[in-house]
Amino acid sequence: MSDPLRQNREGGTGGNRNPFGNIRDMLIPLGVVTVVIMLIVPLPTVMLDTFMALNLILSLLILLIVMYTQKATDFNLFPTILLVVTVFGLALNVSSTRLILTMGERFDGRMVRAFSSFVVGSKGPSGSQGTEGLVVGFIIFIVIIAVQVVVITKGATRVSEVAARFALDGLPGKQMAIEAEFNSGSITEEEMKKSKKDLQQEVDFYGAMDGASKFISGNVKVGIFITVINVLGGIIIGVAIHGEPITSAVSNYISFTVGDGLLSQFPALLVSTAMGIVVTRAAAPGDLGEQVIIQFSRDAKVYWIAAVVLLGFALLPGFPWYVLIPMAALVGFYAWQVGRIQKKKADFDDMMAKSAGKAKKAADEGGEMSPVVPLDALSLELGYGLIPLVDKDKGAELLERVQGVRRQSALDLGLVIPRIRIIDNMMLEPSEYCFKIKGVDVGRGKIRMGYYLCINPGTVTAEIAGEKTRDPAFGLPSIWVGEDKRDEAERAGYTVVDPPSIIATHLTEIIKRHAQDILGRQETQAILDTLKKEYPAVVEEAQKVVNLGEIQKVLQGLLRERVSIRNTVSILEAIADYAPASRDVGFLTEKARQALGMQICHQYADENRVLRVLTIDQALEQKIIDSRVETSSGVISALEPQLQSAWIHSLSRSVAAVQEKGWFPIVLCSAAARSLVKSSSERELPELVILSVPEIVQDVNLESVGVIKIENQAAA
Repeated sequence: MSDPLRQNREGGTGGNRNPFGNIRDMLIPLGVVTVVIMLIVPLPTVMLDTFMALNLILSLLILLIVMYTQKATDFNLFPTILLVVTVFGLALNVSSTRLILTMGERFDGRMVRAFSSFVVGSKGPSGSQGTEGLVVGFIIFIVIIAVQVVVITKGATRVSEVAARFALDGLPGKQMAIEAEFNSGSITEEEMKKSKKDLQQEVDFYGAMDGASKFISGNVKVGIFITVINVLGGIIIGVAIHGEPITSAVSNYISFTVGDGLLSQFPALLVSTAMGIVVTRAAAPGDLGEQVIIQFSRDAKVYWIAAVVLLGFALLPGFPWYVLIPMAALVGFYAWQVGRIQKKKADFDDMMAKSAGKAKKAADEGGEMSPVVPLDALSLELGYGLIPLVDKDKGAELLERVQGVRRQSALDLGLVIPRIRIIDNMMLEPSEYCFKIKGVDVGRGKIRMGYYLCINPGTVTAEIAGEKTRDPAFGLPSIWVGEDKRDEAERAGYTVVDPPSIIATHLTEIIKRHAQDILGRQETQAILDTLKKEYPAVVEEAQKVVNLGEIQKVLQGLLRERVSIRNTVSILEAIADYAPASRDVGFLTEKARQALGMQICHQYADENRVLRVLTIDQALEQKIIDSRVETSSGVISALEPQLQSAWIHSLSRSVAAVQEKGWFPIVLCSAAARSLVKSSSERELPELVILSVPEIVQDVNLESVGVIKIENQAAA
């Protein structure tokens, strides 16, 4: 049943929908349209007074909001508000000008008259202001306009331009710094996205402020123009049309002009001050009052000096000692308060330093250490000569490559590699780097900064001179060349690689070779927890028949032979199907491989879906099956030494023949022999792919390219 109360809260449905539900969304557009219409339609004086009071309080609110905003971009609506407030003020100025010129001495706008009498002075007995009041009031008005134009508006406009330019110029560097922090593991992906979003908002905000500042400067110029029109036009209309005496017309229209000008320029002065505060607070985020208190109470010495200077002025003849001495006393009292706070802070810091020193001393004398010293799942240690590769000021290109390797490994292997900690190691040679998995060295190499590694893939047409070495990832013959020989090496057929790519390629190969070592129980549990959100039935059924450790070992067995575990659902379904028959990890791994048959076949088949394989002589395969031995580590093949040697020799020769034809070597055998063939050849040929017949899917065409057999089996 539907909930009528809920429908009522949400505005109803169908014909019962509340027609006033979106009234708040209509107020702002209606207000903006009204402001524009005010430029054309005349207003009664009562409404004019109301809008002028509203303009004044709105400008004051904007200034206060800016002062209490933590950072400038928190008030990112400010440029739009600036435009609306500016147009609103101009509309009021136009409306008041129309009423002043048409009504003349009969103009009864209370707000304008109040400001006029406040600055110019009250009317005399004759009904007009004195000459002195008019002159003084007009001069004050001109001074306020000058302050507005020359000081505040011009300065705020210039700061807006510079802030926008620097924000835009610094955008790429700041984005790279955020990505470097993410790649180094300092922040999460969500934090990186939020930081980038905040950075983009900051750039957009200062760009908008650069344009919005022109509204204020244009408003001031138009205000000056309207003031001149009010005075000249008012005098002409008053004398020529209304028949007023020249002295009365001058007095009235100058008085009204000053009042109207102040009512339009004073709110503009508040808004331009707010704009100046916004664009000058980029380096000091936080509450303005709080920041003033913090930054003006850092050192008591400056206030003691100021108090002494004030006291010195008070002793000089002619200076108002009755003002300077109390002021010096107040400044001295504040200096004493600041000094007392500084002393307390210094005493607290000393106490904390002594406590830390005692703790360190106790630890050095044999204090208790943490029972766990954690190791990184995967870390990269660099010699100090390679630190520029991760330097943020120099692009930190290696960090981007490492992040790309992690992302690609997740797609290829289905294993999300933990964040790779990159640290400098003074024990390494300056140009050396080292990969470690859980603290164990699994690969290292040397880099010549400023040089390129030219790898010979076997298709080099002409050798070039260079320092000979070997590719750290695959051990291929290579040479180091400078920038000047890079193009020559590429034309000669070399594969030219820069230093960050060397380390990234080596990292990719390390991950492929040791993926099973990276996958621990915690990572396995994380995979299951994530998968359980979408496939709860699959995960729960698998965990009913096997434990976490057995699932981990099955996944490790697949990764050991570079089979992607990305299709974890099929793997868990195979485990759930066959675990009731046997919980042997090797058996379950083979069943998981068969469930992933399509994935495995397409991984090694060519573009025509042809899978070229080597087969094993039936008699030889049976001998391998008969050599099956169960150990604590699983089932292995234990051929006699002479037969093992002959088997490896024949296998290596067949693999080499296939490679000479440009094909990828794959061995096909029965399901019973697959794991045994792998265990018997893994030491000598670790990269060899062994497939079983049940793993072959129907849409893949098999092509036998040779049979592996021992020529003199009787002798063997």
